[in-house]
Amino acid sequence: MSTILYPLKFKPIYKDKIWGGRKIKEVLKHDYGQLPNCGEAWLLSGVWEEQSVVVNGDFAGDEINDLVETFMGDLVGESVFDKYGERFPILVKVIDANDWLSVQVHPDDALAQQRGLENGKTEMWYVMQADKDAELIMGFNCEIDRQRYDRILKDNKLKNVLNFEKVHEGDVFFIPAGRVHALGPDIMVAEIQQTSDVTYRIYDWDRIDAAGMSRELHVAQSLDAIDFAMPDSFKMPYKNLLNATAPVIDTPFFVTNMLQLDGTITKDYSDFDSFVILLCAKGNFSLEWDFGSIFVGVGECVLIPNAINKVNIKTDNYCKLLEVYINEEE
Repeated sequence: MSTILYPLKFKPIYKDKIWGGRKIKEVLKHDYGQLPNCGEAWLLSGVWEEQSVVVNGDFAGDEINDLVETFMGDLVGESVFDKYGERFPILVKVIDANDWLSVQVHPDDALAQQRGLENGKTEMWYVMQADKDAELIMGFNCEIDRQRYDRILKDNKLKNVLNFEKVHEGDVFFIPAGRVHALGPDIMVAEIQQTSDVTYRIYDWDRIDAAGMSRELHVAQSLDAIDFAMPDSFKMPYKNLLNATAPVIDTPFFVTNMLQLDGTITKDYSDFDSFVILLCAKGNFSLEWDFGSIFVGVGECVLIPNAINKVNIKTDNYCKLLEVYINEEE
C-alpha cells in the first residue's frame, strides 16, 4: 500500500425514501441505478455499517475508517484522532425531498451515550435548490415548555406550534441536537452532521408506505431530547464574498465556511490540525496540490488529508462550495 496521502473522492451511497425525489439524478446527474427515487446520497460516511469507499488513486476500494486507522493524524489531524478514534467523525449528505420528511429531533452526545449510542447528532442544511414557495420546519413558533408540549401532542395539534420557514437557494439552517425540524417538499439540501444515524420521529404526516404500513414513531424517546429554547433566528447569515472565505457555522462538532469562486484561490491549511472537506454546491472546480489535481462536480465532495498543507481551488466559470473541518480548539 502507498504511504502517500492525497485528496480522496468516494462512491456515493444512495438511499430511496418514501419522501424521496429525482433531483439527485436530474439536477446533479448522479446515477442511482434502479432505485425508484433517491432521498439521500451519502457522499462521505464513517457510519460503521455504511462506510464510504474511495474511488480514486492507490486507495480505491478502501473504506474510510480503515484509512483513518492506518494514517491516523496524517489523515484526520492528531487532535481529531485523539478525540474520535478510528471512526471518521463527519457525515456528508445530499437530501432531496419530494414530500415532507418526518417531524423529528436528534439527541445530544450526553443523551445518546446514556442510551448506548456513540454520539448524538448536530447538523446543518445548505439549500442547494428550492422550488417557489418551498418551506421547511425549524423549531417552534412560540414559547413552549414540556408540559404544554405534552398537551399539544395528546390533542394532535403539533402542527399548530411548529415554525414554518420559506426557503431559497443559498439559505443555511443550523440544527443543533434537540431542535425539532423537518425538511419540506421540493427542496434539495447539502447536510453536514456528526457521524450518527439516530433520528427520533415525532410525527410522520399520517402516511403509509406501499405495503400499507406506517413508519415507527419515537415520541417517548424524543421527549428528553427536545430543546424548547427559541433563538432569535433559525437561519444563519453569512457574507456574500467572492474568491474569499466566508464563515458560516462554527461549532465544537464542525466548522463550515462558504467559498464562492470565479477563478483560482490558494488555501493554506498548514495551521490546521484537521482534514478538510470541500463539497461542491454549484458549478464545478479542480483541486490542485503538489502531486496532482482532481475534478469535483456539483453534488460531489473531496477529502483533503491533514498531511496536505496547500491547495489551489480553480474554476473556469463560477462555483460555490462548502469548506468543512473540525477545530479542536473549540
